[in-house]
Amino acid sequence: MSAPELEPLKGYKLVLGTLAFALGSFMNVLDMSIANVALPTIAGDFAISPTQGTWVITSYAVSEAIFLPLTGFLAKRIGEVRQFIFATILFTIASMLCGLAPSFEVLVISRILQGIVGASMIPLSQTLIMKCYPPAKRGMALGIWATTTIVAPVLGPLIGGWLTDNLVWRWAFYINLPFGILIAVMVY
Repeated sequence: MSAPELEPLKGYKLVLGTLAFALGSFMNVLDMSIANVALPTIAGDFAISPTQGTWVITSYAVSEAIFLPLTGFLAKRIGEVRQFIFATILFTIASMLCGLAPSFEVLVISRILQGIVGASMIPLSQTLIMKCYPPAKRGMALGIWATTTIVAPVLGPLIGGWLTDNLVWRWAFYINLPFGILIAVMVY
């Protein structure tokens, strides 16, 4: 049983939908680069080599790439909107687990979980944003959406560096908590 076709949104619902899907994409892409500058601190805190520390980045990227092809399968089974909400909530929980990680192994496992559940967020955000707009406005909507995927990897190291220097590296993951909850509520 497939999900019913979404009708294009209007008014404040369109603005909220656009913002939610753009922020979901932004949060996901940001997590690819936010921890990069924190790696030396993470390695020091867990008494591992800087080379081992790169698993924080690699585990996320590889698991996301492996599970990306399941997006269509899952979306057909449970619906695109539900899949996006579930992925966002689980991504947020995985972010919290990363921040709470008592050991390097738990951090890497949490990053793998983040990649697995986050794999569908970007394609579904793009799909859903296209369905929210009438055909004549889809180019503009994709332009707004694409901006978030371009800005996020630039801001990731800046935000991650600031958080690591002024708070602790764990905030590179905790930063997702309010945004993940907000995104899930807005999409719902």
